[in-house]
Amino acid sequence: MTGTGTAHLRKPEDVLLRAEGLTVQFPISRGRVVHAVSGISLDLKEGETLGLVGESGCGKSTTAKTLIHLPPPTSGSVTYQGVALTSLSKEELRQKRTDLQMIFQDPISSLNPLRKIGDVVAEPLRVWGPTDKKKQVALVNEMLDAVGIDPQVAMVKRPHEFSGGQCQRISIARALVLNPKVIICDEPVSALDVSVQAQILNMLQDLKNDYGLTLVFIAHDLAVVKNISDRVAVMYLGKLCEVSESNALYTNPAHPYTKLLLSSSPIPDPDAELDTSVIEQADVPSPIDPPSGCRFRTRCDYATDLCAVEEPSMQKISDDHYVACHHPLVSAPNAAEVSA
Repeated sequence: MTGTGTAHLRKPEDVLLRAEGLTVQFPISRGRVVHAVSGISLDLKEGETLGLVGESGCGKSTTAKTLIHLPPPTSGSVTYQGVALTSLSKEELRQKRTDLQMIFQDPISSLNPLRKIGDVVAEPLRVWGPTDKKKQVALVNEMLDAVGIDPQVAMVKRPHEFSGGQCQRISIARALVLNPKVIICDEPVSALDVSVQAQILNMLQDLKNDYGLTLVFIAHDLAVVKNISDRVAVMYLGKLCEVSESNALYTNPAHPYTKLLLSSSPIPDPDAELDTSVIEQADVPSPIDPPSGCRFRTRCDYATDLCAVEEPSMQKISDDHYVACHHPLVSAPNAAEVSA
């Protein structure tokens, strides 16, 4: 939201992972704080892919990492399988981590350069088991096969001997080896060539189906998010603007920021005319001192005095399409706002 509310959340018993009122602040000098994430509420059904989009620095990665308590939230709650992670002890939370894994943006730097790939993928098993060496080798081989890496080659080579795309496949194998339920994909293809991106995305979709995974997928490329996500959440300056089923959001954006974001995607047509009506000139406000009311108002052509004094709440636009805006581009059926 560039506002607040939980109208977009589904029933707790219907979801696998649920975050409510998630807030993350980082202290800096002179008693000031960076408001990285401010009151985010999200949920994930089992087997679903949730796409998180927004400008650099809007809090996408921090939100996703906080879902698995890397770092823990400053306030708010995260519930997984009906258990509040924020209330668990360190050891209890540690036991849950096998279900919640992460794929990082830079595949090469996320792998230990001194270790052979077989050892890198096997490392989680040495912590969590099985302790039997033959079973460990069998699991590692299975995961490497699943991501298209020759296990025999992986046993003798180190990360620098593989391409970026191959290293990302290895990172995915390492995340899968503990048989997780949820994987956070933090811009997993942004550092890869376009052709390699397509291969990794297709592989992720296949693995999701084969292993029953639930994904949180973060990316700057809106076309990528549209193709892989079931549901998309748009973030701006630590808040949610809009949450919708993927196709509906792309064909009928309800928030001015979503429209601006979609218009920034290049069209592969040299004769296409640039839509200058959505180009704005204002700078992005600082997360140290965000604007009052709607945080997007300083860049919004539709902003009024109301936007400066009152934070908008999530309202339903259509089935599974919600927006936090006082002046949505798509009208709600009954103009009925549902807030937390």
